[in-house]
Amino acid sequence: MPKTRLLLVDDHILFREGLSRLLASEPDFEIAGNCGTSAEASEILQRTLVDVVLLDFDIGTDHGAQLISVARNGGYTGKILMVTAGMSAKESSIALKLGASGVFLKHNSPVSLAKAIRLVVSGEMWVDQKVIQLMAEEVHRSEETAVGPLLTEREQQVLQGVFEGLANKEIAARLSVTEGAVKNSLQQLFQKTRVRTRSQLVRIALESSLGTPWKR
Repeated sequence: MPKTRLLLVDDHILFREGLSRLLASEPDFEIAGNCGTSAEASEILQRTLVDVVLLDFDIGTDHGAQLISVARNGGYTGKILMVTAGMSAKESSIALKLGASGVFLKHNSPVSLAKAIRLVVSGEMWVDQKVIQLMAEEVHRSEETAVGPLLTEREQQVLQGVFEGLANKEIAARLSVTEGAVKNSLQQLFQKTRVRTRSQLVRIALESSLGTPWKR
């Protein structure tokens, strides 16, 4: 089975080198390169096969969002996972809109990072629970959100549960309804947003929480 080729982009060389060694010890990973600037990363992507870019949001004077945009415009079709000490709700939304597959916070373990990488390689998203909570709080703070006119109160409550990573049974217990009622609300959310999975629903919800309209 071919290995997943990784590019690490982080301006902290000790962190970058240490993480490279840890990930290289995984049987299904291979380090395609590591660097500390957007310019170096762009050069590597042009001449080297990379499956996943592990990208810090703050790279010296650059921002990871700039590299995402440059990479996508340059034809890079692989995955990009933000690996960062912290990102705001707005920064996270921008990264996801530009094509990142998730946000992983550095306080988590290397085992969790390996899991996140494998998840995004499979086509799913990884968004750290702390980032999700920031986005959920942004929804609550907003007096007027784009989802409001399009979602019923029950659908918004179910969406909040999805934000928090709750299972259908847990959402049902919170709302004092049946699990079937939660499933029905989820199906309505999928239809209104034209997505098929909870991961895709989270992506759309994260974006809309900052003012991006839901697509009818």
